[in-house]
Amino acid sequence: MRTIGLIGGMSWHSTMTYYRLLNESVANELGGHASARIVLQSLDFAEVRACQVTGDWQTAVRLLADAAVACQNGGADVVAICTNLMHKVAPAVEAALTVPLLHIADAVAAEATRQGCTRLGILGTKWTMQERFYADRLARHGIEVVVPGVDDCDLIDRVIFDELTQGVIRDESRAAYQRVIDRLAGCGAQAVVLACTEIGLLLAPGQSALPMIDSAEAHAAELARVALAVPA
Repeated sequence: MRTIGLIGGMSWHSTMTYYRLLNESVANELGGHASARIVLQSLDFAEVRACQVTGDWQTAVRLLADAAVACQNGGADVVAICTNLMHKVAPAVEAALTVPLLHIADAVAAEATRQGCTRLGILGTKWTMQERFYADRLARHGIEVVVPGVDDCDLIDRVIFDELTQGVIRDESRAAYQRVIDRLAGCGAQAVVLACTEIGLLLAPGQSALPMIDSAEAHAAELARVALAVPA
């Protein structure tokens, strides 16, 4: 079994989802007492969030690159950043490694392709929705994104940082997200990607007018496939 390196803590609430899903996949495949081989570097999200707020992406690169190298030095055969937004600095993190970095948008694209979707609505932080680093990665796979309007982007971002990354789940926020998804459907989205790893804590299957691709679930599934693959 290959060892998976996780850069987590952004936030720790969604990192738990990765840990659970990876272990469930390995246990289901191998049975018995089998569990995943995981090296976890859990960052202090307060430090990362400060970098985001001040635009100090160079410090963010250092924090994540150091964590990535620590995963590699701990025996990881592949490394993953357990958050969508911080893939903004993924190229620099990848450059610090000699093992592969499994990009979350590639995992989302793989799941979208399995579902036959080429036009995805996107819910995430403002950076993830409005900048090109995420959409361009999806475009490599022939997938187009539909971005919410400015007011909806503000709402989605506020709920993520004021509530979800602090473990707060509110029914009124779920209803607001559902209304945004309705509008994305009206703009031609075939499915919606939960492009923040905490949004799956708010929206469960069946609570959306569109099929949902949970980025944390898609990423963890790809990592499990890598973990269980027979080495070349």
